[in-house]
Amino acid sequence: MTFRPTLPSLLALALYASFPAAAQPTHVDPATGALTWETHAHGVTLSLTQILPNQARAFYLNRGFPSEAVEPYATACVYMTVLRNDAAPGELSFRLADWSVRSAGQARAPMAVEEWMAQWRARGLTDAAQIAFRWAQFPPEQEYAVGEWNQGMLTTGLPPG
Repeated sequence: MTFRPTLPSLLALALYASFPAAAQPTHVDPATGALTWETHAHGVTLSLTQILPNQARAFYLNRGFPSEAVEPYATACVYMTVLRNDAAPGELSFRLADWSVRSAGQARAPMAVEEWMAQWRARGLTDAAQIAFRWAQFPPEQEYAVGEWNQGMLTTGLPPG
């Protein structure tokens, strides 16, 4: 029998077990003021680091995005997301569609990569710009064996701050 913990259940346990610590940033970048939150539970590490609007703008402008196309993304509350299976037994799996973001008492799913891709196609962005965008995003779903990890950008769709 394979143990397949799902990320939402592991994160719920991690946040429930350490809520006061999880709610506080674990690192503040002295140069930018960007905050990082990190939690460890059941052999899994999740880290979220703010990507400030000017950082997101610079990243995508340098990958061929027109400035007017970058703005909706840069102001959608972007995080660098790192997920590691350090020691969870079996494989760890997740689907972003199962995650939720809570703000002002309401829950919503993070913005799906496909929502952004549809916007980029509608704006006529080049294939190169669309590929650069897609490869920089946190995957919509994945499985991790022990020792595997991934990182990418994740947007909440909420204003920064």
